Amino acid sequence: MAGRRGGELEGMSNDTDEQLVNRVLSGDKTAFTLLVLRYQHKVAGLIGRFVKDTHEAEDVSQEAFLRAYRALPLFRGDSAFYTWLYRIAVNTAKNHLVSRGRRPPATDMDIDDIQSTEDAIALSEVDSPEANLERDDLQKVIFQAIQDLPEDLKTAFSLREFSGLSYEDITEIMGCPVGTVRSRIFRAREAIDKKIREVIQ
Repeated sequence: MAGRRGGELEGMSNDTDEQLVNRVLSGDKTAFTLLVLRYQHKVAGLIGRFVKDTHEAEDVSQEAFLRAYRALPLFRGDSAFYTWLYRIAVNTAKNHLVSRGRRPPATDMDIDDIQSTEDAIALSEVDSPEANLERDDLQKVIFQAIQDLPEDLKTAFSLREFSGLSYEDITEIMGCPVGTVRSRIFRAREAIDKKIREVIQ
């Protein structure tokens, strides 16, 4: 039985997300297993940016996939499957934090004309010889700076820097204009940059 299931998964491994979704909607639950395998590490990594405790993050990841499975009949294919899945993961993580009485998502103002200054911040300089701290210590400073960001800024920054998504994908996931996404990422980088410069003289 296990061997047959393994063969089924292997046979579908080259299918696109859309093909796998269609298989699930046609009653093939095995296809959803492949979607989980395909995205579990990215979803876990994304959720881990919000939920620090490893065991909690694993539970939230499972909850996110469960919600995605239940909501799959509502998926219309207007956006890519992974942006739809990431939106569910982000919302599940935020709901988890709120249910635990932790900081709820912050509101954010819309700034459409902000310029992205990716090369101007100290994140690109963490390996520079001028750094006074050991690499591990600096990573802790950066990690804490990210954790201290308002939720909307943290979400946009994490999707861009750790998930490697485009501004357009992040716009779909967060449900806000691209100018707002750029603004949030810019402000997140500024806040992290400030923390880094406080420890690198």
